[in-house]
Amino acid sequence: MKTLLISRHPGAVDWLRRRFNVTHARVVAHLDVATLEPEDRVIGTLPVQAIAEVWARGAVYYHLSIPMPANRRGQELTADDLDVFGAKLACFYAEPRPQNDPLLR
Repeated sequence: MKTLLISRHPGAVDWLRRRFNVTHARVVAHLDVATLEPEDRVIGTLPVQAIAEVWARGAVYYHLSIPMPANRRGQELTADDLDVFGAKLACFYAEPRPQNDPLLR
């Protein structure tokens, strides 16, 4: 089992390592789902279709949620900033709806 931190942001990586003791985790800027194995852990802020792919491979996804003010969006944040804004890590599951869903016709 491996743990991957998917982030291009040093502040997020520092925060995750400090708060969740994931010093053994490998940091990557982009997720290659083909490298995932069952029970791997993926931590980041992925789009929903990537979250579904993580689960389809038998891995688990943890989402980094940062409720920050609009005037700070697009700026690099430090680990301390993430603490101030109340960042949280939560497990999220996603899977695509069946193709016979009426909205998708």
